[in-house]
Amino acid sequence: MQHVLCYRYSMRTFLILLASFVLAEPAIAQEMPPEYAAVLKALARQGDYKDGVLKVNIPRNDVNVSVAGVATPTPVGFGGWIALANGDHGDVMMGDLVLTEDEVNPVMSAVLNNGLDVTALHNHFFYETPRMFYMHVHGHGTSADIAKRIAPALALIGKAPATRPATQASGKPIEGKLDVARLAKIVGQEGEQTGAVYKITIGRPDIPLKEMGAPINARMGLNTWAAFYGSDADAVVAGDVAMRVDEVTPVLKALRSNGIDVVAIHQ
Repeated sequence: MQHVLCYRYSMRTFLILLASFVLAEPAIAQEMPPEYAAVLKALARQGDYKDGVLKVNIPRNDVNVSVAGVATPTPVGFGGWIALANGDHGDVMMGDLVLTEDEVNPVMSAVLNNGLDVTALHNHFFYETPRMFYMHVHGHGTSADIAKRIAPALALIGKAPATRPATQASGKPIEGKLDVARLAKIVGQEGEQTGAVYKITIGRPDIPLKEMGAPINARMGLNTWAAFYGSDADAVVAGDVAMRVDEVTPVLKALRSNGIDVVAIHQ
């Protein structure tokens, strides 16, 4: 997965890049299994069940983030989550937790001490205040067991004691609106509007990835997305690009040759 960030640059090339990945089918809502409803209740979180995957939302609405002087809404890239899908021997959990600098190590210890894995730790933005980090978590077991083991880590989010004085974000919002119909037409796929943010998510159904029998689909994190904010004349975009190994270098070249910042690359 590659993380890209584009602030106040032309979005044309990034839109063309997204269009080349349009392979996703719409997620289909399903009746939530009782064991997954119990997970949401145990974690006291909201979520939904589509395409065989329970998605648990862990947004950082408690943190006001400024990126390159722009007051950046949570949906642009600060919505953490965990997801569960049923496999051959129980459930597989994957997730991406959005953390402040002071939360990283306490949350990591809570994840590891409860028998779960941390598979990546990276940044997603340059020039952000306060600094934000992204921790990928992973585990196997029954849904109830996974919920019990991840709960201590989630309980620390937003509550870890600060080790240094808090830095106040001083960014300003961008006025105006985006022509989202035009964005969707260029990419070839409609997105979702959340407040002032328009997010397009593209899965990779061409990659039939499974782990222990569980489908690792777009809702489990195998997706490309771009979140747009601002106006047609003054916009920002941030996102992830999910790639095969042979796609990495061509995508990097396309991004960098058109002034789009690459922030992190990881598997």
